Parts: sequence; structure tokens; C-alpha cells
Amino acid sequence: MTYREAIEELETILRALETDAVDVDDLTIRVERSAELIKLCRHKLRHAEASLDRVFDTLDDEDDEDDRDGADGDESEEAEAEDEDEENDDLPGGPGRSW
Repeated sequence: MTYREAIEELETILRALETDAVDVDDLTIRVERSAELIKLCRHKLRHAEASLDRVFDTLDDEDDEDDRDGADGDESEEAEAEDEDEENDDLPGGPGRSW
């Protein structure tokens, strides 16, 4: 049974319970069925939530990897620039100047 089917059946039961013509035996059966349907809906919602969490976690992990890869590239570029500055310290015009 799908989530939508369970909700539709619950709505049908609710409409029937809203009338005063429900006998006690029928009421008991409908309430028990409603409890089963509610459990089913909760299970499906928890499953959907867990699946979505896994998807978002995967996306977050990919973003973190991209950030780390980008940071490594930035650090190596900065290190290269510092090396060039040190090499140019002995050149005329002072540190960091290249002629």
C-alpha cells in the first residue's frame, strides 16, 4: 500500500467516524485499522526521511571534498608566490620586486 492510499483510507475512516451512525463494533474495527494505517504512514515517512538524509549527506560530502581540493590548490599557489618573493629579495628594488 502506498502512503497516498493509506492517507485516503484514513480520510475515509475519519469521515465515517464523524457521523453519529457508527456502532461500537464498527468503531473498534475502524480505530484498529486507523492505527495500522498510521503506523504504516509513520514508517514510510521515516524511511523517506532517512533516504533524503543519505542523499543530502552525500551532497555535503562532495562539497567538503571540493572545498578541500580547492583549499589545497590555493595553499600551493600561495606557497609558490612566497617562494618567488624570497627569490626576488636579493634583486634591486627590494623584497618582492622583480626587474
